[in-house]
Amino acid sequence: MSDPTIRAAAPGDAEALYELISAHVSEGHLLPRDRGELRRHAGRFVVCDVDGGIKACAELAPLSPRVAEIRSLVVARDFRRVGVAARLVSELRRRATAAGFQTICALTHDARFFVRQNFSIVPHTWLPEKIATDCFGCPLFRRCAQYAVVLPLHESPRYAAAPARRVAVA
Repeated sequence: MSDPTIRAAAPGDAEALYELISAHVSEGHLLPRDRGELRRHAGRFVVCDVDGGIKACAELAPLSPRVAEIRSLVVARDFRRVGVAARLVSELRRRATAAGFQTICALTHDARFFVRQNFSIVPHTWLPEKIATDCFGCPLFRRCAQYAVVLPLHESPRYAAAPARRVAVA
């Protein structure tokens, strides 16, 4: 087996993305995705390619000019616990920063992975872009069992530590 390669997905990867995502929908942690949608948005995905096969994927979906969401993060069962998901999130974080987004977010049933990636758990109401884009049409709206997590991509000056002041001691 060769080393895993993290790369941008192409429209030709849509079928492999569909198969990987569909295989994990039954776990109850992913929403089903349409093949046509995956083909149209393939460029928003990064994948882990091993010997020509896709073992993991994740999408960076813009919700507004300031906020993008990480969605459809999935790793094949036989490839979990080797750091692939963290590599995908790191690459999406780099891409989001380069694209000028200020924040990335995700909705997840288990926030531990994202917290280890420095995301913070926040109330869903802190993500009005997500609510307006996807949540209103969801049958579980207002009964969502997922955690909302966010990661600011640029340090906000209001949270930065104050510069050290020199104090004369007599």
